[in-house]
Amino acid sequence: MATVDVKIPDIGDFKDVPVIEVFVKVGDVLKAEDPILTLESDKATLEVPSPSAGKVAEILIKVGDKVSMGSAVLRLEAAGSDTASAGGAKAGAPAAAPDPVKAAAPAAVQGDAPRRTLPPPLGLDFGNAHASPSVRRLARELDVDLTAIKGTGDKGRVTLGDVKTALKGSGGGGGGVSSGTGIPEIPAQDFAKFGEIEVKPLSRLKKLSGAHLSRAWLNVPLVTHTDEADITDIEAYRKMLDGAAKEKGYRVTLLAFLLKASVSALKAYPEFNSSLSPDKGSLIYKKYYNIGVAVDTPDGLVVPVIKDVDRKGITELCQELGSVSKRMRDGKIAPADISGGTFSISSLGGIGGTNFTPLVSAPEVGILGVPRATMKPVWDGHAFQPRLMLPLCVSYDHRVVDGALGARFTRHLAAMLEDVRQLVL
Repeated sequence: MATVDVKIPDIGDFKDVPVIEVFVKVGDVLKAEDPILTLESDKATLEVPSPSAGKVAEILIKVGDKVSMGSAVLRLEAAGSDTASAGGAKAGAPAAAPDPVKAAAPAAVQGDAPRRTLPPPLGLDFGNAHASPSVRRLARELDVDLTAIKGTGDKGRVTLGDVKTALKGSGGGGGGVSSGTGIPEIPAQDFAKFGEIEVKPLSRLKKLSGAHLSRAWLNVPLVTHTDEADITDIEAYRKMLDGAAKEKGYRVTLLAFLLKASVSALKAYPEFNSSLSPDKGSLIYKKYYNIGVAVDTPDGLVVPVIKDVDRKGITELCQELGSVSKRMRDGKIAPADISGGTFSISSLGGIGGTNFTPLVSAPEVGILGVPRATMKPVWDGHAFQPRLMLPLCVSYDHRVVDGALGARFTRHLAAMLEDVRQLVL
């Protein structure tokens, strides 16, 4: 039987991604879309599916290996008539182009909560440092220079313990923290002596996002500016649109209007749509408007990126938001879905709250947090009128945005939301 090489499909900008799980063995019979292996990038855990049906003839990788787009991972004997009818592949036919990689996570979530969308850290060149892929990845996340650490493992291999010791600045292993940000650990406690406890492992999402969030908190001088927008009129308009949209199978939410208002503010104040250069000496202004939107899933927040928001209308945005949200909750997400954001929105209005401080996901420099809107008496010059007021919480990187600019940006957002005509032009 003819064999075909199964290769890593397009996984976005990720390269040298570690293999953390291999689901198949030689002799296994696969159907199209059966999972083959799992990769772990800095943003998500990515599941690679089989592009076609067939029998595993040879496995070319193992756990710990690093792969990129086009890397061959196994050889597949093309399915015979029985398997082909089930999986849609023909013997001797070349492997079909694989679908985008699916993100796999415990109970369905990937991405950072982050964040906010989670961007990969700047790569460090560790040269010939003797360390495993997982140790190298941890060192990159913590900004620890592996070449400055004397390994205590077999044949001088640098271990996870060596990296953690170096981070603490204790000098164990002869290393140090290249960023100079070694922070003492919180002392461990035996909680069991005070009462009953239960220990549950962190999900992959939280493990992946933890280092990124700590890095963002330590490196970004964060300021949050708050304001309110009168959305009484826009809410009435939204309800009118939503009534018609229900019959067509989608919903019109306030989030679509927030996306359009954000683009207007980003165009008016382009510093918010920029990033600091790696040397911190320049600003990189982006001429595109890709906005990350936090989506609530059973395991936490995932932040897919809605691309080219400036080129889409309210109806198109609502339909895309519905489709993307469903994919996030089903755990079906490709790397491209969570990459390339220039600004983010975290909307918690469906849950509640009066205000909060969203964390900027560097290298972005701004994020909008939206709690729940409430009815308030507002003076109109003659009398108090009941108006629906929406709190706006804009966090920004103070190295790029000063207080006056932050206040103007937030007020511009509010003004756009207070006049729906400006958003539908």
